[in-house]
Amino acid sequence: MDPFKLLTKGTKLSAKSQDGRLVVLPSAGPAKTPQTLAVGVIVPEQDAITKGTKRKRTTSSSTEKPLSSVPPQVPDFFSHGTTADVPIVNNKAINDIQHPGSTDDTSELSFVRKSEIECQQILRRHKIKLTLMKSVASKKRINGKKVEMVQLTPQPLEDFASLRSRFKISKRLAGNLVQLGYTLPTEVQLGAIPLLLGNDEDRGLHRLPKWKNTGKSHVDLLSVAPTGSGKTLAFLIPVIQGLLNSKHESSTSEEANTLNAHIKAIILAPTHELADQIVNESRKLVQGTGLKVSGMKKGMRILIDQDDKNSAGEVDSIVKADLLISTPMALANVIASDSSEARTVPSIHYLVMDEADVLLDPLFREQTVAIWNACTNPGLQVSFWSATIGASIENLAQELIITRRKELKIPSKNHYILRVIAGLKDSAIPIVSHRLTYAATEQGKLLAIRQILRPTGFEYGHSLRPPFLVFTQTISRATALHSELLYDIPFEAGGSNRIAVLHSSLSDTARSDIMTRFRRGEIWILITTDLLSRGIDFRGVNGIVNYDIPTTSAAYVHRAGRTGRAGREGGIAITLYTKEDIPYVKNIANVIAASERVHGKKSSEQAGESLPRWLLDALPNVSKKTKKELKKRGVKERAAGFMGSSVRISTKSGFQRQLEDKKKGARAASQKKTLESEVEAEHEQLGSESEWGGLED
Repeated sequence: MDPFKLLTKGTKLSAKSQDGRLVVLPSAGPAKTPQTLAVGVIVPEQDAITKGTKRKRTTSSSTEKPLSSVPPQVPDFFSHGTTADVPIVNNKAINDIQHPGSTDDTSELSFVRKSEIECQQILRRHKIKLTLMKSVASKKRINGKKVEMVQLTPQPLEDFASLRSRFKISKRLAGNLVQLGYTLPTEVQLGAIPLLLGNDEDRGLHRLPKWKNTGKSHVDLLSVAPTGSGKTLAFLIPVIQGLLNSKHESSTSEEANTLNAHIKAIILAPTHELADQIVNESRKLVQGTGLKVSGMKKGMRILIDQDDKNSAGEVDSIVKADLLISTPMALANVIASDSSEARTVPSIHYLVMDEADVLLDPLFREQTVAIWNACTNPGLQVSFWSATIGASIENLAQELIITRRKELKIPSKNHYILRVIAGLKDSAIPIVSHRLTYAATEQGKLLAIRQILRPTGFEYGHSLRPPFLVFTQTISRATALHSELLYDIPFEAGGSNRIAVLHSSLSDTARSDIMTRFRRGEIWILITTDLLSRGIDFRGVNGIVNYDIPTTSAAYVHRAGRTGRAGREGGIAITLYTKEDIPYVKNIANVIAASERVHGKKSSEQAGESLPRWLLDALPNVSKKTKKELKKRGVKERAAGFMGSSVRISTKSGFQRQLEDKKKGARAASQKKTLESEVEAEHEQLGSESEWGGLED
């Protein structure tokens, strides 16, 4: 069996041109984006944007010119941005951006601003909503009256080529974007990048009644966009350009050397895997710019003060980087550094929170807030990014921003908190097919997952072929499921090497090795917990299986978002549930119904083929108390330490387990009896030896 053929069976490759070159994306539909693995990305005419239709991201029109005529290469479907993924473009396009001034250079053309009506039309077509957030005190009501949120109309970013003319970004950064194949921005990039890079006119703030003509006000940003929509690039471009600007502004070499020793930007991510992915993407963008990117590792320290040295008077493992990516716990421990006094890092200008709803969740909140409070620079810009940011997290973020500014006595004048929402807030990606499957019992789920493993077996509306992810509730259940399925893949197809388990109890080295093998295609089925549910970019994953139902609707959105990355269609998300799960399924069903309505699969009267109306009506509603308990502990029967035999992951029947338990009990009793008899005999022997037999004659 050819592994590559099996891996690409579920990959919907696009049509080729007459010369055999791949000229369209691997996916099609309204959510498609050019930020994929296609070779020869097409640049559409700008007239399509000003007309009454949405931008054509890919087309075979004769008016469009490809960037390159290089023959297609075999893409690495598991990669999240290695050099194998990068579309090859002609060197002239790169040189034109890196060396402007030639007669053919188009990067320095003057930018023509659009009218407010034109901007509104573009934002509406792409389902982008930008809002000026109110203060926490007012919320949405003042004196009992509802206060409408102020809507902004910024100048959208229509293509990456205009970054040079509009925002004067670095030539090298612009060249790196071209070399990586980025041409047209996704929805979140179209709306968020102008807010972070532009001035008040770019942001639409100049139309506010109380706006003062200051040129560029200070803004903090909350961004909500679907999974796989390009949020990482949306926050990396402004941060990198800001670092380049500050580096250029350092006048003397002494000042530059001092600044180079301090971290100037921090990106926080909840898991090591996501942090490592951001490090890799950042290093591609800063190549040739002189900036240094580092990921936080054990034993590292950051330079907090100029005289921050160890007892020997030498700097000990100091991280010398401009941009630091870390998990909250690792960085919080370094900042605390066993010191009783609160330490500050005044050199930080940018703080980015990726998967902000998790970072501000009670699990990470203490460490995240500690890092945030340590950043005492008055010009600190904070941005929050996630596919699911609820109202409670929004209010908490605003409250922390306002409280910090008051404590540091930073004037609130010309400071704004903005929010950008791309698509429907807190909804699953619509281009993925969703399936709710009732399996009745744990044995039924095992049977279902084994049928999914076999392409010729029973199919739930669609064929789910490798590679795919399987999510469980706990680490113990992940390892148990891995043991059950270890030998289900035929030896001819790779056998047990094609399936692996990944969880937080493994070492960092083991986790990194498994991730690498999965991206290379050596592993086809990866069983994991929610460790991999957020942020990780597997562009070639054909689907996910929720072996255990997610504990929240947000968890379902992020799990399902591991497929359908960058607009790639054909992904499927299957959720198996049993009778123990029925009280909790309504949350997931509502998310699926909303997603399918957005995609236009069915009307509101009939939510979708996979979710008929009668099922929505039959499922019980979930109370707030139940939601809270489910989020905290998961399904009680599957929680760690629960000993119920009915929820064990095993193919053995209850009768077989009873026989085995009886045999084990009899064996243990026999061993105990033997041990007691041996101890008793030993005591008797010792007693007989020590007993006094009287005086000898």
